[in-house]
Amino acid sequence: MTTIEVAGLALTYPGPPAVPALRGVDLRAEGGLLAVVGPSGCGKTTLLRALAGTERPEAGSISLGGERVEGPGLHLPAEARAVTLVPQEGALFPHLDVAGNVGFGLRGLPRDARRQRVAELLDLVGLPGSERRRPHQLSGGQQQRVALARALAPRPRAVLLDEPFSALDATLRVSMREEVVALLREASTTAVLVTHDRDEALSLADRVAVMHEGRVLQVGEPSEVYRRPSSLWVARLLGETVEIAGEVAEGVAATVLGRIPVAGDGERLVLRPEQVVPTREGVPAVVEGVRFRGPEASVALRVGDTALTARWASTELPAVGDLVRVGVRGPAIAVD
Repeated sequence: MTTIEVAGLALTYPGPPAVPALRGVDLRAEGGLLAVVGPSGCGKTTLLRALAGTERPEAGSISLGGERVEGPGLHLPAEARAVTLVPQEGALFPHLDVAGNVGFGLRGLPRDARRQRVAELLDLVGLPGSERRRPHQLSGGQQQRVALARALAPRPRAVLLDEPFSALDATLRVSMREEVVALLREASTTAVLVTHDRDEALSLADRVAVMHEGRVLQVGEPSEVYRRPSSLWVARLLGETVEIAGEVAEGVAATVLGRIPVAGDGERLVLRPEQVVPTREGVPAVVEGVRFRGPEASVALRVGDTALTARWASTELPAVGDLVRVGVRGPAIAVD
C-alpha cells in the first residue's frame, strides 16, 4: 500500500482579500482509509487537490510511496502522480458507455488487456455485463460504482474521494459508502476521503484527521478522536457534548453529577451524552424533554441549576416531569 506523507503544506488564494487555505499541514496515510473531516471552507478539498496535483502549494512537501512529488522547486503534474480522484457526483462522461468510462485511463493498453481489466473492475463493483450501458441508464449508486471502477482501473497509488456520497439520498448514501470502503479495502488501496459528515468519517475510516481554518488539529483512530478530543472545538465537531463545571484534584472532578475521573489537563470538562446513564445510586435529575430518534432518544435533564442532555435507548424512556437518578460512565475529558 502507498504511503502518503504531507509536511508543512501551505497555500493561500490571492485576493483581495488573500485567503489562507492551508497553514502548515502535516499528515500521513499508510494504507486503509483516512477521512479528513471539517466544516465548509476549512481547506480539506484544497488539501485533496494538492495531493492530486491540481493545486500547487507555495510551501511544504508531498511524497507518495516514498517519492517526492511536491516540494521546493518541484511540482509533478497530476497525470504523472498515479493517483485518481473521485468527485462528488462521479462526473462520468455522458457520451461514453460504461466500458468507455472505466477504460478511459487505460488507453495505453492493448485492446484485449483493456477489455479484461474493465470486466475485472465491473465484477469488483458488482456491475458485471453492464459495459454497453450509458450513464443516464444507471441509478445514482450505480454511477458512483462506475466512477470508483474508473478510479481503480489504472491501479493508482492512491484514490482521493471528494465527498462522493453527498448527492445520494440518505438510504442509498449509507449502503453505498459501506460498499465503496469494502471495495477499496479489497483492492488494497490507500484512500483519502474528505467529508463534512462526522458520522461518515467516524464510521468508515481507519484514521480521522480533523481540519479547521487550514490546519489539522488532531489525527487518530475514530474512537480516539471521538473519546479523547484535543480541544473543545474538536469535541463539538465530532458529536454532541455535555459540558459541566467541576473542581479537579488528583485526577478526579467534583461535579453536580458526582465525583468523576478525568483524563487530560485542559480547563473544560466534557462528556458525551451516552455517558450520562440512569442508575439507582446516582444524583436526582428532572426530565425536561424527550426527543425520539428511532433506536435512541435525547433526554433533556436538569440537575440543580445545570441543564444537560443524555442519550438513552428508546425502549424504556421516562416521561417529561419524571424524577430520575443519573450517574456517569467513564471519565470526563478535560480540554482547552
